[in-house]
Amino acid sequence: MAHDYGVIIFAMMPLAMTQNTLASIIRADGSPKYAMAAMLTGAIINIIGDPVAIFLLDMGIKGAAWATIFGQLVSFVICAAYLGRSKTFQVTARSFKPSAALLKPVMALGTSSLLTQLSIVVITVVNNILLVKYGAQSLYGADIPLAAFVVIMKLFQIVLNIAIGIAAGAQPIVGYNYGAKNYDRVRELLRLMIKWTVTVGLICMVLFEAIPGVFIRMFGSADDPIYFDFAVLCLRIYLALILVTCVQKVCAIFLQSIGKAKAAAPLSILRDALLIVFSLLIPVFLGVTGIFWAAPIADILAVLITAAVMIRVWKELSCDNHAQEPTAAIQPSRQGAIITIAREHGSAGKRIGQLVAQRLNIPCYYKELVAVAAQESGLAQEFISGINSDENAVMRELYLSTDPVRRAIAAQDTAIRKIADAGSCVLIGRSADYILRNYKDVVRIFIHAPKSYREKKVMEMYGDSPEAAKKSIARSDAARAAYYKSISGHEWGDPHGYELCIDASMGEDAAANLICDYINRMSKL
Repeated sequence: MAHDYGVIIFAMMPLAMTQNTLASIIRADGSPKYAMAAMLTGAIINIIGDPVAIFLLDMGIKGAAWATIFGQLVSFVICAAYLGRSKTFQVTARSFKPSAALLKPVMALGTSSLLTQLSIVVITVVNNILLVKYGAQSLYGADIPLAAFVVIMKLFQIVLNIAIGIAAGAQPIVGYNYGAKNYDRVRELLRLMIKWTVTVGLICMVLFEAIPGVFIRMFGSADDPIYFDFAVLCLRIYLALILVTCVQKVCAIFLQSIGKAKAAAPLSILRDALLIVFSLLIPVFLGVTGIFWAAPIADILAVLITAAVMIRVWKELSCDNHAQEPTAAIQPSRQGAIITIAREHGSAGKRIGQLVAQRLNIPCYYKELVAVAAQESGLAQEFISGINSDENAVMRELYLSTDPVRRAIAAQDTAIRKIADAGSCVLIGRSADYILRNYKDVVRIFIHAPKSYREKKVMEMYGDSPEAAKKSIARSDAARAAYYKSISGHEWGDPHGYELCIDASMGEDAAANLICDYINRMSKL
């Protein structure tokens, strides 16, 4: 029966996965009702089609599969039809060409969800194996524990998905307000997320404990008293702390929303990892029911660890909001070269860029660029300024993919283009060379220098010790390289991507003169 069902279901999997992706795209395009209607239509067709195909058409288990894929097909067609009426994008043949530069940040953004879903699969596989092993050693046999576990996991996933839906719905609002440093509103959003999650979890927990038999019967016949009694007992055990599970998952999503990738990623799988460990250990002492006792024990430990993290985050959010720095207007300029300067840490690239702007009598944007981005987006300057800071190397790509950071990057890109549209200027850092890759008159410059020169400069500018200067250079360069890679998919500092690569050890004035001479020569061509 599993083979008959699976062969049909798996044949539809490519379109079913595409339909899920299209639904997300449609929501992002500003049409959530359309996406919901498409998914509900397929679900309703599936619900009605199951009994029709199974009983009226006498197709058995194959009928259930055909009803499922027909519903998925209808949802796919409805979603695909939207592509012809999309609001913000247009699909062409080139849209289907794979792009590593686009795929990599998308994959990083989905890491947390991937880990969560993958952990559920691992738990199911491990528990199935353990239930067969320990069930065979009990009076219940292997089949009864497996059947009960299937019902319990369905109920668990229904409740958990409601909680995840609450958190996912709040995610973009949380991310924007965090980036804007509206911490009061972020705290209020967290309170609302937890309030409604607790409400849902508490209702479900009470129902599962008070009338578990009702839920067991919902999933099929419960005529066997041995199965019924075992399923009721294990449902009460496994879902005893479903409220705690939901809150823990919501907190992990909240941390992802505010860019706390280092905390969000491990917390998203913490409960599941603990569950696997306890599922292996506790049955040794308690037998088959020990597999179900592993859940509440894992919930308690996971929520205690999560609570410790959330208390610290709450204290950070309770600090006074930083005052917004003065905004900077885009300065008028003449037509001419748009000079982008990327630089190694300690190479005095910022100072060289400022000298170039002075000598060519054009605006220079460094912190001013961040101010323009903040003005355009409503995000805080300090937050935008820190998106390519020295983030932990292991978690850097995941951090750069978080919602508030992506919003800051988008605001910064918009600001860079508006500045370039205003005329000739110098743009320092922020991957401006890649963002303006399709603009005419862009001169891309990379400033580098020997490490000894840069270490000396860092010690002069920041008062660092020789060892601290070395570490600062390594961290800053790695962060800039990761940021550029995330934005462009290309290697930061690759000489093929620049018109000029200048060794700053020749001196700041000499380097600025060299750039100005190059610009003047280019203007005469």
